[in-house]
Amino acid sequence: MTATIKDVAKAAGVSISTVSRVINNSKPVSSEIRQKVLEVINELGYKPNEIARTLVTKKSYLIGVIVTDLGDTYIAQLVRGIEEVGKMYDYDILLCSTYGDKATELKFMQLLTRKQVEGIILISDSLDDEIDKQIKEFEIPLVYLNRYFYTDDFSTVTIDNLEATYEMTNYLIKLGHENIAYVPSSSEKYSVELLKLNGYKKAIEEYEGLEENIFYARGRGIDDGYEVCKEIMESGKDITAIFCSHDELAIGVLNYLYDNDIKVPEDISVAGYGDIKTASMFRPRLTTIREPFYDIGAVAIRRIIKEIKKEAVESKTIVLPFQIQKRESCAKI
Repeated sequence: MTATIKDVAKAAGVSISTVSRVINNSKPVSSEIRQKVLEVINELGYKPNEIARTLVTKKSYLIGVIVTDLGDTYIAQLVRGIEEVGKMYDYDILLCSTYGDKATELKFMQLLTRKQVEGIILISDSLDDEIDKQIKEFEIPLVYLNRYFYTDDFSTVTIDNLEATYEMTNYLIKLGHENIAYVPSSSEKYSVELLKLNGYKKAIEEYEGLEENIFYARGRGIDDGYEVCKEIMESGKDITAIFCSHDELAIGVLNYLYDNDIKVPEDISVAGYGDIKTASMFRPRLTTIREPFYDIGAVAIRRIIKEIKKEAVESKTIVLPFQIQKRESCAKI
């Protein structure tokens, strides 16, 4: 028979209200009594009624997480960081996938508030006025994660994208490359691509005699990288290195070069951005900028929990360090 709170109180020799205080950590209880109650709870296998607990404490111990597609490897890493840190602080995750549909994203945000989540982490791939309006009406902590667009309106966790492309471009220059093609996927307003592009330009400007070689891809996928590589190779420019703003583009570039018997890195070096799982599975393994996806997720939920507990939090935007993963796809001239 399942143990009740009355059974715990009787076995511990205390009142039901004392057991409730221990379970919900609502009022002070002496360390001796707390320890005794916890021992009895463990012995009897008592499981508190979560609905009743929520009503008493006004805490659900739930955090909502909205993602575009869990099938994306970087999102899976983000969610792993969120889940593991959440468990450390006894928070459960309600996970919702929108598959990029903005109406669904809005629906889930409203659903999660009805479920009385204490905070929301929104992982999105675009900006939307209606979503922005909804977020601003929330009275619970929210962290907004977006690899592709930036906004100063909401709390977020990211890396210094301008500095990252600046450092990678410098790395290629120091390998002896003077004609470096840079492949961004967009030039939209508030796009992270603009920050990355400015990092590339900043590095090129610092070296006398170097010129910008910018080739825009139609999207961020492998096929887009394949097509833009064809354009680069047919441009007539003596390109010795191709630096892509996403690993998927760089993988498409590697595929095109392989299909056309152009050796990497002997004939041309290739670099990416992100360090998604497949970046280290391709041969040659891809030199890339590592975005710390797991850490971004972990820091995002830690910030939410700090806000819930009324602890001091960092600035609205938390910037984490990046790394250049030096692998076999880049070499000295």
